[in-house]
Amino acid sequence: MNSELINAISLGVLIFQGVATLILLSRLLPGAMRRSPLKPQPFNQSFSGKVSAIIPTLNEAARIKPCLRGLSRQGGELREVIVVDSNSQDETPAIVQTQAQIDSRFRLINDPPLPKEWVGRPWALHNGFLNSSNQSEWILGIDADTQPQAGLINSLLTIATTEGYDLISLAPQFILQYPGEWWLQPALLVTLLYRFDSAGVNTANPERVMSNGQCFFCRRSVLESLAGYSSAANSFCDDVTLARNIAAAGYKVGFLDGAKLIKVRMYEGAKETWQEWGRSLDLKDAASVFQVWSDWWFLLLVQGLPLVLSLVAWLLLNLGYGSITLVAVIGLNLFLLFLRLIILIAIASSYQRPAQFSLASWLFWLSPLADPLAVLRIFLSSRQTPTQWRGRIY
Repeated sequence: MNSELINAISLGVLIFQGVATLILLSRLLPGAMRRSPLKPQPFNQSFSGKVSAIIPTLNEAARIKPCLRGLSRQGGELREVIVVDSNSQDETPAIVQTQAQIDSRFRLINDPPLPKEWVGRPWALHNGFLNSSNQSEWILGIDADTQPQAGLINSLLTIATTEGYDLISLAPQFILQYPGEWWLQPALLVTLLYRFDSAGVNTANPERVMSNGQCFFCRRSVLESLAGYSSAANSFCDDVTLARNIAAAGYKVGFLDGAKLIKVRMYEGAKETWQEWGRSLDLKDAASVFQVWSDWWFLLLVQGLPLVLSLVAWLLLNLGYGSITLVAVIGLNLFLLFLRLIILIAIASSYQRPAQFSLASWLFWLSPLADPLAVLRIFLSSRQTPTQWRGRIY
């Protein structure tokens, strides 16, 4: 191979990766000063009856019970819990009705037939909003796979009231079980951390706002001003789409660390994580085509290629193709791998550690090896429009 060609390629890689690294540092550095995780707050009498919670469901019998129990532990600030079921074929309705007999705040309704222009989840949330009490000042959208901790809603009300937020969503603590999940899921999560600000960092640009629909806490008046969830009707990442619309309308939006307030068991195994979560991580429904593909090239440079380029450059050096440029490429990519390790340490608290020793959980520390796959998943998702979601065909 021609040494001049290798030097030219190395220089091009160095320039593009160098620019991408500077962008990455500009996004990661504010995370060092981000807000600490929110903590549970005791019941405040002044918050009585201010919140309606909405849970969209479709065949959630296997995982909804912890969510219902967690909401039942919330205090008098929670006026009602509306479970909007999309004609589940399992025991979901029966489980909810049993909970309603124990706690009168729970109510089960069915959403109308899904209109052609809507995706199932925002449609269910929209109908829950329309059926909620007008006396509730806040709407909490929450997914069936979440496990709310006691004091969650009071914590949200406290921070929203004292700091003037109109919308707050929380980054949860993840519950993983199988080896493939521990290896793949953190790599997929890092694709979000590299593109957007960390939880607890205020984002000024609406196009870079991040959100999590597993815990989406919004003022009723704000949702009313945007006609409920209709502005995110056809979005498969409706949480981010709606949050960006709310931010663009001038409202104060926060994405905060809720690891001490809410836990989530999202998917069963690496295959389901790859298929289901990977399907929406590109966030193309909430962004322009340019942003989606520029973000993908950015991820390729700073997350997908560092390990590969480090090995290739090291091999070339050992084959006698020595140059300052090639050494610089190795140094830059080793630096990116070092940053990846720092991020891994930083997000460790976002995962519930097993009570007993688990060999599977130690694969978390090998998740950087899955980075090329994670970036590939974003690429595949960016090229495709989902045709099914949670058992629904579109």
